[in-house]
Amino acid sequence: MTRKLINILILLPIGIVLVLLSVANRGAVTMALNPFRPDDTVLSVSAPFFVYIFIAFILGAVLGSLFTWVAQRKHRRNARHSTREAALWREEADKHKSRAEQIAGARPLDQLPSA
Repeated sequence: MTRKLINILILLPIGIVLVLLSVANRGAVTMALNPFRPDDTVLSVSAPFFVYIFIAFILGAVLGSLFTWVAQRKHRRNARHSTREAALWREEADKHKSRAEQIAGARPLDQLPSA
């Protein structure tokens, strides 16, 4: 229920803004990729302006996510190292625990030397 409410509160306004942006910017725009001859039709793309806006938004989100993922590499590496080290310590503790149980099982408490 809460998730649906959050989706409605966040996604509905974003959807409305995107639809309004698309309607307001539906005129065709030609993007020339040849800076020396802008009238060259081979290296030009014609599309509604909102398509370019959406492409820029999606490209920005993907590149931002990629750069964030790369920047957090050292934290992921430290987490892997800590997990490996914790597993080794846990294995060592289990080994000592089983050894202590073997010793305690071999010599009952009443047979221990008294001080």
